[in-house]
Amino acid sequence: MNNKTGIYDYDWVGSQEDFVDDISVVKLNHIVLGRFGGNSSAGQDKNEDGCIVWINTDLGYEFSVVLDAHQTAESAELVVSTICSLKEDIKRILTFSTRQAFISLDKLLIRTFESKRFRDACKNIQGETAFLCAVRKEKFLWWFSVGDCLLLLNHPELSDLNEYQQNHRSFYEWIGNVNTFDLEVPCFSTGTKELRQGMNHIFLTTDGLVECPNVDFADPLKLFNQFQKSTNEQGVKALLKEIQDNHVRDSTTLLSWFVDIDIAGSYPSNRVSD
Repeated sequence: MNNKTGIYDYDWVGSQEDFVDDISVVKLNHIVLGRFGGNSSAGQDKNEDGCIVWINTDLGYEFSVVLDAHQTAESAELVVSTICSLKEDIKRILTFSTRQAFISLDKLLIRTFESKRFRDACKNIQGETAFLCAVRKEKFLWWFSVGDCLLLLNHPELSDLNEYQQNHRSFYEWIGNVNTFDLEVPCFSTGTKELRQGMNHIFLTTDGLVECPNVDFADPLKLFNQFQKSTNEQGVKALLKEIQDNHVRDSTTLLSWFVDIDIAGSYPSNRVSD
């Protein structure tokens, strides 16, 4: 899991271990990975999610991916193995300045997903996957999103304005047998966000969490309330226990971590000082 102090590398696909009827909460340095494979009593018998977590605390970054596949886990397996094959290139890019790192990551992912080799591999698998990659480096957050996984951010200055969700959750977009990168114009979204001074809570999840019956975790406020009086691990476990108790069928994979930013963020030029 970790090669030396401050460096953590982890990847997983649900075909390796499905966590059906089981909650798994694992701490990867300061990132908490939560997984629940769904309830067999609701008809679940497999897990097609996946994730990647790479951390380097010395260089001040977290590289994270969550995937939500359907039909089979083959598309998640293909994307995870493809991203992991780029590990040396990605880690080299993350040594660049934050601005250049994000520009280079964007180009690398597009070049990889548009390559004939990758697109041909996608044609030989069953099913498709949503894909969300998020990278925090220094005081900035960057993401690359295909499909309907969610990237949320919680900070008092943002929540006061009801801002939580960062990426555009988009339906009918996938990577796999049906592949957005086979279209004349590939469909995906990217973005960047300046984190606010103080404690920022970064949260990635597949859609099982927000589509569970009888709960309302599609409301970010109710989701983040689970962390108000608990540790990160306890909050993740509480979310997964809630969807387990409400008989969710779909699997859920989530990543949750806090970053304390000591540099002031941007404010309007006419802001009145306190």
